Amino acid sequence: MADDYKNQKDNDELLPRRGFVALSMAAGLAVSAVSAEAAVEVVETNVDIKTPDGTCDAAFFHPKSGSHAGVLVWPDAFGLRPSLRAIGKRLAAEGYSVLVPNPFYRVAKDSFTDASTVNFAAERGKIMPLMASVNAAGNAEKDAVAYIAFLDAQKQVDKKKKIGTQGYCMGGPLVLRTAATVPDRVGAGASFHGGGLVTANPDSPHLLAPKIKAQLYFGIASSDDKQQPDAKDKLKVAFPAAKIEVYGDAMHGWCIPDMPPQANGMPTYNKPDAERAWGELLVLYKKALA
Repeated sequence: MADDYKNQKDNDELLPRRGFVALSMAAGLAVSAVSAEAAVEVVETNVDIKTPDGTCDAAFFHPKSGSHAGVLVWPDAFGLRPSLRAIGKRLAAEGYSVLVPNPFYRVAKDSFTDASTVNFAAERGKIMPLMASVNAAGNAEKDAVAYIAFLDAQKQVDKKKKIGTQGYCMGGPLVLRTAATVPDRVGAGASFHGGGLVTANPDSPHLLAPKIKAQLYFGIASSDDKQQPDAKDKLKVAFPAAKIEVYGDAMHGWCIPDMPPQANGMPTYNKPDAERAWGELLVLYKKALA
C-alpha cells in the first residue's frame, strides 16, 4: 500500500458523447446529494466503543429521526479526520446510520486532521505503524465484531436491515475481512482504490470469498490497475457476482478530497469519478441493505 501512495478505438465519435454522459451523471449525483443533505437533518456524535483491545474513538452519524440500515466506514491510512467525517455525514443524509471509527485507536488518536499536505515518504515512519496496528492478524476481525455490535445496539439502526461497509485504500481489504467475519449481518461491501486486496500470501483478503455473503463492489484506480493488472481478474474469479470497475482517469486515492497530490503536482482527488463512485455505492446499498 505504501507504494500506492508513492506512485502514482472504440468508435471515436462515441467518445465525446460518453464523456458528456459521464459528466452529466456526476452532476446529477451532486445535485441529488445536495438535495438529500438539505432535506435530512443529520446528528453527529463522538462515541467510544469498547473492543477486546481497548477503547476506540469514533464518529456516529444518523438522521435525526427514525431507524435506518447501519453502515461501517473504514478510513484510509490517514484515519478518522474531517474528510472522513464528511463522508459519514453525507451518507447519513441519504438515510443511513453510519459509524466511522479511528482504526488506529490501539496506538494513536487524531493522527491527521488534513492529509493534503502529508508527504507519505517523509511520514512513512509514522504511518506504517498505524496501519500495522489494525492489519495485525485478528485485529480487524475483532474490531469488526465490536463496531457492528455497537451499531446494532443503537436505536437509530434498524436491525431488520443488513449492515453495509465501505473502505478506502487500506480500508478496502478491511471491508472483506468484515464481511467474512460477520457474514450473516453484512449485506453489502464496497472497496474504493483498495490496496492489497489480492496478494500472494495465504491470508490474502480475496481468499475470504467462500465466507462472504455480501453483495460487493470494487472500484479500482487506473494507477493501481497498472501496477497490478491481474488483480481485477483474480477478484472476478473469487467474486463472480461482484461489480468490478477500473476508473480509467483515476489515481489511487481519487475518492477522498484531502488526498495528497500526485508526484507531478496534479490533484489526486477526481470529483467526477468520485461522484460516479458515490453513485455506485448508493445503488449497492439501496439494493442490498433491504
